[in-house]
Amino acid sequence: MPAHLRLPVVLVAGLHRAERRRAVQELLDTGGNAVVLHHDLRDADRGTVRRELRDAAGVLDTGELPLVGGCPCCTVREDLLPLLAELAEGGEHGLAVVELWGGSDPRPVAEVLAGGEVAGRPVGRLIELAGVVTAVDPDRLIGELSVPDELSEHGEHTCADDTRTRAEALAHQIEYATTVALARGGPAGLAMLRQLHPTARRVLLGTGELLRAALGGFDAPAARDRVDPALALLPQQADESGVATLVWERRRPLHPGRLHAALELLVPAAQRSRGRFWLANRPELMLGWDAAGANLVVEECGPWLAALSDAAWDRHPPGRRAAAALDWHPRHGDRIQQLAFVAEGLDIDGITELLDSCLLTDAELLAGEAGWRALPDAFADLLEPVA
Repeated sequence: MPAHLRLPVVLVAGLHRAERRRAVQELLDTGGNAVVLHHDLRDADRGTVRRELRDAAGVLDTGELPLVGGCPCCTVREDLLPLLAELAEGGEHGLAVVELWGGSDPRPVAEVLAGGEVAGRPVGRLIELAGVVTAVDPDRLIGELSVPDELSEHGEHTCADDTRTRAEALAHQIEYATTVALARGGPAGLAMLRQLHPTARRVLLGTGELLRAALGGFDAPAARDRVDPALALLPQQADESGVATLVWERRRPLHPGRLHAALELLVPAAQRSRGRFWLANRPELMLGWDAAGANLVVEECGPWLAALSDAAWDRHPPGRRAAAALDWHPRHGDRIQQLAFVAEGLDIDGITELLDSCLLTDAELLAGEAGWRALPDAFADLLEPVA
């Protein structure tokens, strides 16, 4: 590779090991003197990470790395940048493929590669993150998004305290990727893939098209915004091959007690649901909803812009300010309920009716913010208590 060119790097993620390995091998075979780097975390609980570097001819190097601060993911990230910089400076390879561990979330690694430094020097002059690929078997997708198995039950966790479910990891891997490399599958699994991430490049493994798609370019800030609850564009309503997407959007606030009581029905009602919402007793706070495999994570996403002074708006991204101004409600400002539910056999009417029943009634709405704040803090088990 000429010295003036940066080394393109492709991340390959995926819980489905056979498909992930097929994607890596296809990139290795077609990439032009490519090299593959893989960190094996199966012994991380015992204090080491195994690293392998190989090309088309075989293994070039192996080694064991001691954990950095007891954190396997930190160890991987700190090892990647110097090694990739060394490969780039050597100029012998035209492509570096980073095969992530099964349960790994590609986002932290991608953001390190997109903006990291080695010895105080930005690596952007040496390497270019060209794409993030997630490899998937569509026929396993719906079933694995429907169960609460933890990664640790299958030996796919990234550290001792990784309590994520396989469904969570799988959904996040798919939704963050720029390219989805897939095995042949039935119509329901393919419909689920399209509805989870409509804008991804989808490539069938074995067709020789993966390399071009994987090198299509990667914009780290755009990828971050795409999965950020405060900024994400949710999937559109859809109904295909028995898989449907409901986008529930309302303006009035949710009653914390009624919504909390409805969670046991709402969370398992879809293989995947996500979005943003607001509770009447927390009117200044945007909340993120992230559910997969019958497991829900509710997170604080900062303030709604309606709760801020005009001067404080400048601290938020221009895209968010523009979206808020265009869709401003005379009473609630940018506060909105936007939740997307995706599932095979989705009960659209039932979910809509249940969510609507959780909104404040007309009488409750008339109490105003002072009355809303006095409602029971039913989400104290999922969020910091109301101050």
